[in-house]
Amino acid sequence: MIQVSIAGGSGYTAGEILRLLVRHPQVEIKSVSSTTSAGERIDTVHRDLLGETDLIFTREVGDADVLFLCLGHGLSQEFLYTHSISQDCRVVDLGNDFRNKPRFDDREFIYGITELNRARIRKSHSVANPGCLATSIILAMAPLAALGLIVDDMHAHTVTGSTGAGRIPNDWTHYSYREANVTIYKNFEHQHIEEIMGALNAVAVEGRADGEKAGALPPLQWVPMRGPFTRGIIASVYTKWNGTISEEALIKHFCDFYESSAFVHVSEKQVSLKEVVNTNKCLLHVEFHNGYVHVTSVIDNLLKGASGQAVQNMNVMCGLDETLGLQLKGTAF
Repeated sequence: MIQVSIAGGSGYTAGEILRLLVRHPQVEIKSVSSTTSAGERIDTVHRDLLGETDLIFTREVGDADVLFLCLGHGLSQEFLYTHSISQDCRVVDLGNDFRNKPRFDDREFIYGITELNRARIRKSHSVANPGCLATSIILAMAPLAALGLIVDDMHAHTVTGSTGAGRIPNDWTHYSYREANVTIYKNFEHQHIEEIMGALNAVAVEGRADGEKAGALPPLQWVPMRGPFTRGIIASVYTKWNGTISEEALIKHFCDFYESSAFVHVSEKQVSLKEVVNTNKCLLHVEFHNGYVHVTSVIDNLLKGASGQAVQNMNVMCGLDETLGLQLKGTAF
């Protein structure tokens, strides 16, 4: 059995990891640390786990084979500085500390879009789990980047659920503000832009058959929005289409690109949040309009956008079937 510890156990992402791992056939949860809830039963914070675990929050993390860092953004590096973590321990960081700066002492964090970096993740002991919004956009655009077909600005509009802002309440997550309301935030300057462009540029380089270094991709023009729902992300992403291959061939390329993926699927029909919420899936729909190629991408922000992808990466690092613990029932309606 794989021994797992979780640091920062009282938040949304840690709660989702716990829900997945209590049912995982190859995992034993060794410790779950929380500075705010130490000494309390886990099911007093994550109340849906009543009857599924008797674990108690600890102040310190125990030694383990795998450590999930579910700390606030900017706190993972501090945690690793102040704690002695064995080099044999595999670390999955759900914060943003190592997405754009992957080196930490002797560790190199691999960017954890599993479908793009599976081989590197399999050999790694450290993974920087991607941001939820970044995941939705990268999976939509990666097949285009791989063929060198992004020749003009990418445009994205995303709508995300309130859980993406974390457990600590604020004005933007308050029910009386969020309900029946949609707002724009961080337009054209969201912190995920750097990791999105880094991932897509890496795909563009790897996709070149001639081995030559590709030039930087055109920029991403992105308007993020908050939606009146708790979980899920829908991303509408489009760019100019130069028609160098047929529409049918491009859709086939999308299907082929994700052929080995258990969780990313291309749909012939329009997709919606109801089809992915409470699953680790990403569904894509590709269409063409007046010289543009448009991709709709939907994910659950807490699963494929965070904890589900983290467990998927753990499975890959540990040589397991990457679907273990992740064959989940969707909401559907």
